[in-house]
Amino acid sequence: MKALKERILKDGKCLEGGILKVDSFINHQMDPVLMMEMAKELAERFKEAKIDKIVTIEASGIAPAVMVAYLMRCPLVFAKKKVPSTMEGILKSEVFSFTKSRSYTICMSDTYMSKGDRCLFIDDFLANGNAATGILDMAAQVGAEIVGMGFLIEKAFQRGGELLRGKGIHIESLAIIESLDNCEIKLKE
Repeated sequence: MKALKERILKDGKCLEGGILKVDSFINHQMDPVLMMEMAKELAERFKEAKIDKIVTIEASGIAPAVMVAYLMRCPLVFAKKKVPSTMEGILKSEVFSFTKSRSYTICMSDTYMSKGDRCLFIDDFLANGNAATGILDMAAQVGAEIVGMGFLIEKAFQRGGELLRGKGIHIESLAIIESLDNCEIKLKE
């Protein structure tokens, strides 16, 4: 997606260790116009998938996911990173965060993801695929189907995209980063 790629090159910051900061327009301060354009693109790419529900993980996935859910006219449920004491019928999975360098348990109520649901996972980044794998695990626990996954940014130099595509999952990424070597952002054309 041209507008996203241009914004990454203009306002994205590269940090040592393969980290791309897009916090000035995606995951801290948000550009709502760009966010809606990205949501429209993802909704278009998955319009034939017969989606019942959008799923994501708090917090950075919520903004794009809610906009995609609005456009596709279906509910959004997000996995939480802390188990609330009031939650019943808990689905859980362990996820390692590349950015935070730690594992955490994601959870959601089985009331909001259940057998037969056709779900679309939306998130801001695809790196090693850990968050996506956690969502796949929770869907499998109840017999829901993840029919596709949409990401704003994919880091092609990490293994997540390859891993998920190898499982036969329909993956759509709006911008693909080929390399962050020497803190230089190289995008796939």
